[in-house]
Amino acid sequence: MKRIYLDHAATTPIHPSVKEVMRDVMEDSFGNPSSIHHFGRESRKRLDEARMTMANSINANYESIIFTSGGTEANNLAIFGTAYANRNKGNHIITTNIEHHAVLHPVEQLEKEGFDVTYLPVDEKGMVDIMDVKKALRKDTILVTIMYVNNETGMKQPVQMIGNLLRSRGIPFHTDAVQAYGVEEIDVEELKIDLLTTSSHKIYGPKGVGFLYKREGLNLTQRLYGGEQERTWRSGTENTLAIEGFKKAVEVLKEERTKRYDHYKQLSERLIQALDEKNVEYHINGDLSTEHRVPNILNLSFPGMDVEIFLTNLDLSGVAVSSGSACTAGSIDPSHVLKAMYGEDSPRLRNSIRFSFGMDNTVEEMTLVAERIEKIVNRLSSNV
Repeated sequence: MKRIYLDHAATTPIHPSVKEVMRDVMEDSFGNPSSIHHFGRESRKRLDEARMTMANSINANYESIIFTSGGTEANNLAIFGTAYANRNKGNHIITTNIEHHAVLHPVEQLEKEGFDVTYLPVDEKGMVDIMDVKKALRKDTILVTIMYVNNETGMKQPVQMIGNLLRSRGIPFHTDAVQAYGVEEIDVEELKIDLLTTSSHKIYGPKGVGFLYKREGLNLTQRLYGGEQERTWRSGTENTLAIEGFKKAVEVLKEERTKRYDHYKQLSERLIQALDEKNVEYHINGDLSTEHRVPNILNLSFPGMDVEIFLTNLDLSGVAVSSGSACTAGSIDPSHVLKAMYGEDSPRLRNSIRFSFGMDNTVEEMTLVAERIEKIVNRLSSNV
């Protein structure tokens, strides 16, 4: 049985070029980049070059890149750091109902500490309205955190319009760009983004590393205390091995981004076409148009199916996908993203699957996936 991995939004395999670079680093560059001797200086050079690569990838300054252990830490530093640094100016934060839990849980904690949080709604396509952002702004608003691309639906938010609006008001704008970084061209100057989060393992790099972009002049309250690493914004010896792997993943991404984008689009379109050919009933959660959705994430609702049983059967048939929602104690919780889009009583909360494509997937695999879905749907429907 051919196993097909379609859960790249959860994590990607490490690119062969990244593996090769990391093997070389393990052999030749083990020094602490804070040490002043030869071995430390070698590691420092690698770290500096990686920081420049990351900065160039989003049109940022070298000093604006803060290496972290991944997207969650970067989000936490951006949100808590900004909130605490600006508490003397106000205590109002704006976000949306569809954020990743690495954003929702920090702002929920800030609510417990006395901050006032506004959760903006989204429409049935999963998009926030710029007018809702504008209406929610107050004199005491000190942070707006709205994701670039939703991890469950792939829907893109109007970050440029939000950035322009907030820059004119002098309000810091943070965006979780973990799902956007490997697909979208990002220019933080053009988009007027003040804080931006990325993660290596979403772009064929190693797990356990990411970065936070912080616009020059923006103040944060330090969250980790210890050494002077990352200009004191993030104490702790830098993970030079993972950072070097991340750097290579970014370099490969720069070379292949357009090719990958076109390939993802072809895969997404073929899966939809193959399901139509098999007369499988489905509904698209979000928007099929790549004007509003990244092509590597496709969220589909299958009427009459139970997501937990469906996922199990897909796995047994060799197809690895996700519901896009949290798995807790052996059960799958209803997606908070789909709940925000369709309401808590919608059957889509219990019958939706996220397909997320990768560079190694093939068009032929999409035909196979549709065939296996058809068999599962027919079998499960006949048992009802």
